Amino acid sequence: MAITSANQLELLQTAEAVAREKMIDPELVIEAMEDSLARAAKSRYGADMDIRVSIDRKTGVATFTRVRTVVADEELENHHAEMTVQQAKPYLDDPKVGDEIVDQVPPVELGRIAAQSAKQVILQKVREAERDRQYEEFKDRAGTIINGVVKREEYGNIVVDIGRGEAVLRRNEKIGRESYRNGDRIRCYVKDVRREARGPQIFLSRTAPEFMAELFKMEVPEIYDGIIEIKAVARDPGSRAKIGVISYDNSIDPVGACVGMRGSRVQAVVNELQGEKIDIIPWTEDQATFLVNALQPAEVSKVVIDDEAGKIEVVVPDEQLSLAIGRRGQNVRLASQLTGLDIDILTESDESARRQAAFAERTKLFMEELDIDEMMAQLLVAEEFTSLEEVGYVDIDELLAIDGFDEETAEELQARARERLEAIASAALVNARALGAEDSLIGFEGLSPQMVEALAKDGVKTLEDFATCADWELAGGWTTVDGQRVKDDGLLEPFDMSLEEAQHLVMTARVMLGWVDPSELEVDETEEGEEVAEEAVVEEAR
Repeated sequence: MAITSANQLELLQTAEAVAREKMIDPELVIEAMEDSLARAAKSRYGADMDIRVSIDRKTGVATFTRVRTVVADEELENHHAEMTVQQAKPYLDDPKVGDEIVDQVPPVELGRIAAQSAKQVILQKVREAERDRQYEEFKDRAGTIINGVVKREEYGNIVVDIGRGEAVLRRNEKIGRESYRNGDRIRCYVKDVRREARGPQIFLSRTAPEFMAELFKMEVPEIYDGIIEIKAVARDPGSRAKIGVISYDNSIDPVGACVGMRGSRVQAVVNELQGEKIDIIPWTEDQATFLVNALQPAEVSKVVIDDEAGKIEVVVPDEQLSLAIGRRGQNVRLASQLTGLDIDILTESDESARRQAAFAERTKLFMEELDIDEMMAQLLVAEEFTSLEEVGYVDIDELLAIDGFDEETAEELQARARERLEAIASAALVNARALGAEDSLIGFEGLSPQMVEALAKDGVKTLEDFATCADWELAGGWTTVDGQRVKDDGLLEPFDMSLEEAQHLVMTARVMLGWVDPSELEVDETEEGEEVAEEAVVEEAR
């Protein structure tokens, strides 16, 4: 098969037809043809030669040329594609390194094998161009809703025709037990678009929370315009969902706008999600209020938030417990996803029993440690005294404010509390020394004898040992394991040491040992202060 005048124009016509069919640039197809013809020519003239082919974009004439590059004498390796400056003088007037000598060579005739090889090169190049076009087209559509037609089902996964490509809806991304037949129209959320060796892979989802948010954006013009914002979404796909919304226009009710006239807007979303029930909740920055709304229809008596632990306790009437938890824990689980906090549900009777147990425990503590009767101990607990430190070192006026406490009684209580605390500290110090605690740790400012005892029990016996500790090892913290928050107990956590206090003590110890330059700490604190100031300015500007 020779490239003759009879079929020269066919090259351009073929390139146009392929480009139109694959929806790619015709220039890419012509370049693929040039590459394939060049490879075929190399098999005829020699693989070491630099043979190039250029196809005229108007006439279709293919020109075969041999290119030789001028290189330095010591760099000459391939005599068929390179030559020295001296060798190039017969061809160029003033040859320099980097110049090219181009000679036209006769076109090659393509045999059956060469033609087949050229065809494979063209197909490969066209396929790559098509994949690049598909990826560029769909990469920006991630995070949006797309309409398609069901093409086939493979092992429970749905292959969807989305126009200029195919996408996959995995079986775990389908709602419940929904099934589709070939030709069914389907609406999905584009979850991810990846560039892979076999081509762009487009993954769809109908269970993603973002799918519901995008559906509401389509049905509610106020959301699309930014007047109403969806702040949080939690879904149990196919069963129930909760969505938190806020309005930036006081004249527009966010819940009413999302529900629509006679529920028309929310019903359109429900129908698309196979009857999934949707609770629309007004969002607020106050976590307690937001959670109370999120747990509807259950009534909430009290909410206690532990910001450090990222947990929240909700107290509900005894008869509301099953309603608050929901079927198979669905209601509280969705509320937890919506707020981003772990939620513990307690009944009023459970909370009362726990409060009574804590009251009895503190009463017993004061009776034993202060050698007082039950009535007096109960009065202290009722006034929210929780420890000997509070009794011993609180302003005496707070003790005098308790009914039945005169100045003599208050002074005696404080004296007993301080005496007992000193005895406990002395015993802890003796025990710490017995465990091997050294004076460098015992004399370190910021650590009480009880703290030193606790550290020594865990093998921290010197100031060097203490300086190697991490702040969370001392104050405790939380770690996320498999999506669950796990508590890390700190050595000094029973003494109410915060993470900031632990960090300060550890850094002070390192400075004392000469491990850290104090000037570096001052620079860090200055930079941190500047960052805080900048954040404050930005927040004020908002």
